[in-house]
Amino acid sequence: MPSASLVSDLATPALLVDRARLAANLDAMQARADAAGVALRPHAKTHKTIEIARMQLDRGARGLTVATVREAEAFVGAGVVDVRIATPLAAHSVRRVAALVEGGARVSFTVDTEAGVRLASRALDAAGVTADVLVEVDTGHGRSGVPWDGPEGVAVGALAASLPGLRLVGVLTHGGHVYAGPASGEGADAARRRAMTEERDRALHAASLLVGAGLLDPATAEVSLGSTPTAGVFEAADRDGLRVTELRPGNYVFHDAEQVALGSAPLDACALLAVTTVLSLHRHDDGTERLVLDAGKKALSADRSPLLTGYGTLLYSPRTMVPNPHGVLSVLSEEHGWLDVPGGAIQEVGDPVFLVPNHACMAVVMHDRLHVVEGDEVVDTWEIVAR
Repeated sequence: MPSASLVSDLATPALLVDRARLAANLDAMQARADAAGVALRPHAKTHKTIEIARMQLDRGARGLTVATVREAEAFVGAGVVDVRIATPLAAHSVRRVAALVEGGARVSFTVDTEAGVRLASRALDAAGVTADVLVEVDTGHGRSGVPWDGPEGVAVGALAASLPGLRLVGVLTHGGHVYAGPASGEGADAARRRAMTEERDRALHAASLLVGAGLLDPATAEVSLGSTPTAGVFEAADRDGLRVTELRPGNYVFHDAEQVALGSAPLDACALLAVTTVLSLHRHDDGTERLVLDAGKKALSADRSPLLTGYGTLLYSPRTMVPNPHGVLSVLSEEHGWLDVPGGAIQEVGDPVFLVPNHACMAVVMHDRLHVVEGDEVVDTWEIVAR
């Protein structure tokens, strides 16, 4: 661990991780999974650091979820032995998975088309290895996956079970439609619980179709689901002898402005903060002051949820986590942000500005490292892998 320095010594833009809030978030989600009787397989695309992965595994996580084969290689290379790639893969990526499996790791991935099954089988069989696969199911997000209530899942599963190089172990889904927020007249908590129920019950239904076709054993079938908003309200349920076996939230390690807007976390649970510096300040005829910051799309990302105004939540202080409602980060260019403050800002040129990013996962991938803080001190630095 490097000797402590001060946050004020950092070059900006930079990302800060509050150590205490991070630990509390990790503990809370592991406790929730344990209480529900399901395994936790956190999605490491959010933090992309070996240190946080080890903290998750030390607390009891079954393994890791990743988004790319490059992430799988990075975490397996660091000693993680069970990694799930939560997406179908191109043939060249499957060949890289084969190398990881040959080296002794359990690396699984999803399939959702018969063409994809055949490509994966050829690549794995040519390498002489067998990898676990799950049928990806669309439970409402509308991205990838077979329809949860149609015959396509059985067709894909049957082909996977029949071809060399593949071992069919279950179904996987991501209830990403929860990020659309509440429907008209629906509260945030009700929206998350509705999405959780749809995600859970539809995944169990899809798995039951595979069981009915003789493709899965209900005693060993894996049913994998979970985003941060739905995992936070997850409740176990059985269907035809099947149950959810694992949750895969990712964002919970940090939370962000979008999770706060969704009701998944309070602002003072957000462990990831951005610090930027005021480069320029100009007063406009309407009395608004515009502060030009040294953080733009390449530091914060351009993600802007329909539930939010601006590109981050401005803070009075990173220690108190009290929001400053008087400024809006209204525009991002590549390297700069425009912070508009009606009536005048409290910052001057050269002052730091702290904010909670809209989307932590996207902010992290824009940086080389995370600075771990305790109060005003930087107590460690963690490299971001597989960017």
